[in-house]
Amino acid sequence: MTFSLATPWGSWEELRSELQCQDAASISAGVLLPSWVPSHPSCSAIGCSAWKLPSQVGKAAHGLASWSCGWRPKRQPLSQTLCSRSVGGKGSAPMPCRFEKMEGQVGGGMLRLFRNRLPRLRAGPPQDNLREAVKEPERAQEHSLSTFAGGQHFFEYLLVVSLKKKSSGHDYEPTITYQFPKRENLLRGQQEEEERLLGAIPLFCFPDGNEWAPLTEYPRETFSFVLTNVDGSRKIGYCRRLLPAGRGPRLPKVYCIISRIGCFGLFSKILDEVEKRHQISMAVIYPFMQGLREAPFPAPGKTVTLKSFIPDSGTEFISLTRPLDSHLEHVDFSSLLRCLRFEQILQIFASAVLERRIIFLAEDLSTLSQCIHAAAALLYPFNWAHTYIPVVPESLLDTVCCPTPFMVGVQMRFRQQVLDSPMEEVLLVNLCEGTFLMSVGDEKDILPPKLQDDILDSLDQGTSESQTSEQLNEHVSGPFVQFFVKTVGHYASYIKREANGQGCFQERAFYKALNSKTNRRFVKKFVKTQLFSLFIQEAEKSKSPPAGYFQQKILEYEEHKKQKKSRERL
Repeated sequence: MTFSLATPWGSWEELRSELQCQDAASISAGVLLPSWVPSHPSCSAIGCSAWKLPSQVGKAAHGLASWSCGWRPKRQPLSQTLCSRSVGGKGSAPMPCRFEKMEGQVGGGMLRLFRNRLPRLRAGPPQDNLREAVKEPERAQEHSLSTFAGGQHFFEYLLVVSLKKKSSGHDYEPTITYQFPKRENLLRGQQEEEERLLGAIPLFCFPDGNEWAPLTEYPRETFSFVLTNVDGSRKIGYCRRLLPAGRGPRLPKVYCIISRIGCFGLFSKILDEVEKRHQISMAVIYPFMQGLREAPFPAPGKTVTLKSFIPDSGTEFISLTRPLDSHLEHVDFSSLLRCLRFEQILQIFASAVLERRIIFLAEDLSTLSQCIHAAAALLYPFNWAHTYIPVVPESLLDTVCCPTPFMVGVQMRFRQQVLDSPMEEVLLVNLCEGTFLMSVGDEKDILPPKLQDDILDSLDQGTSESQTSEQLNEHVSGPFVQFFVKTVGHYASYIKREANGQGCFQERAFYKALNSKTNRRFVKKFVKTQLFSLFIQEAEKSKSPPAGYFQQKILEYEEHKKQKKSRERL
C-alpha cells in the first residue's frame, strides 16, 4: 500500500511518535491520506515543519516523502525521485534526478522506521459513518469496481454527507448518511479501496472545518474536488451543498456524485434532478440514479434521454447532452473572467507553464473550484502533473508549505493562516478583489512578448452576453492553444523512430528549430517541465500524432503558413 506523507510537527521525535497513530483521526489531523489523495501523485501534502529538521534528517524525509507518494516519471526507474534542481527559474518545478542511496544511521534508520510504520497506517473504515445510512428500496446488482475502470458509466457513487454532532464537545463532523449503490461481495483489495475512498470524501464535502451551527438560511453552492490515486487515475466529486427542506434552524448537507468523468455542466444538471427528488423522498432518487447508472455515457455532442417517474408529476423525460468540444467539457471560464483581468489570467498561465506554486483565495466554494479548474484547463493539451486541490480542507492547509509545485484553492476565511505560513516564491491570487497578494515578480517576463500580445489581442476581441458557455470557453481557450501550437506544435517532426517503433525525442534539435530567440529561450525551459515530459512520453509511444483537437489546430496552422508563403511568392 502506498501513502502520501505530511509532517506538521516541530521535531523528529514528535513525528516518530505521531506515526504510531493507526486510526482514521490521522487523516483529519493532516498526517496522511492513504492511497486516494487530493492531488496529482507528484506529491501530496508535505508539511512545512519537515523542512526545519536537521539537514541530514530533512533530506531523508524529503526523499522518503517523494518515494512514499508513489509517483515517478514514466521513463525513469524506481530508484529515481525528485530533487531540488530547478529548470524554470524562480519557483520552478524540481526535476527528476537519481535518488542517491542514503548512508549512515540516520538515513537508514528513517527508512526502516517508515517501512515498518507505513503499512500499519490506514484510514479507518467508514462503517461507523454508514450505520445511519438510509437504505434504498432495493439493492442494485453488484459489480466489481473494475467494471467502471473504463470510465464509460456516468458515476460510481451518489452520496449524501450530513453533519453529525461529535459525542464530545459542540463540534460537528461530516458523515455519509446515504450511499448508492451499496457494493457487496467485493474482493479484499476492492473493499479496502472503497473504504479509503469513502473515508476521505466527507472531508472534502465540508472543507471549511467542523464549527457549524444550525441555520435558517444558506446559499446553495455547487463545487467539486479531485481525488488522485497513486497510479495517477482521478475521481471527481461533484457537490451540491444546501439546507434540506424543513422549518426552523437546520444544518446543511451535501449531495456528492463520484465519477471518473470530467463534465461539470452535465453533472450540475444531474445534481438539480437529485435535489428535486430529495425534496420529495429519498426513495424517489433510487430509480432515477439506477437509470442513469445503466445509461451509457454519450459521445461528444450526443444526448442521452432518461425516463423518470415523480409522484404527483408523472413521467418526465430528462435529456443530458455532452458538449461537442470534449476537451473543454469539464470547465466554465465565466467565473475566472468575472474575477480577473486578461493580463492577470495570462500571468497565472505563465506561472503554471513553468510549474510554480499557485494559491487561489475566494469566499465561496463554487467560485474557488470553477476558477482553479479553468486555470488548469488553459494548459491544454498538457496536464497539470503536481499537487492539485480545488478546495483545500482546513486540516490540510499545511499543503501551502509544500516545496514542490502545486495549484490549490483556499477559502478566504483562512487567508491569514495562509499569509502566516512559511511560503517561498508563490503566486497568491485574491479572486474576491482581483489582485495578487504575493508574486515572484517576473510573471510578465516568462512568455515571449510577441506571443503574449497575440493572446491578449485575441482575448480583447470581446465577449458578448449572447455567447453560449461553449462559445465562451472556446473564445478564452483558443488563444492559449494557439500559443502552444506556435511554440511546440512541431514536436512530431522531432521524434525519431527506432526499428521497433519506439520513438526518441530530439530535444536539442526541437528547440533550435525555432527562428525566434525569445521563443527558443522559453521552449528551452518548457521542455524540462513535467508538463512537457509526460506529453512527449506519450507521443514517443504513439506511431502517429493523436487525431485530437490540438493536432487539428497544428494542421490548420501549418496550412495557414503554407498559404502565406505561396502568397508572398506571387
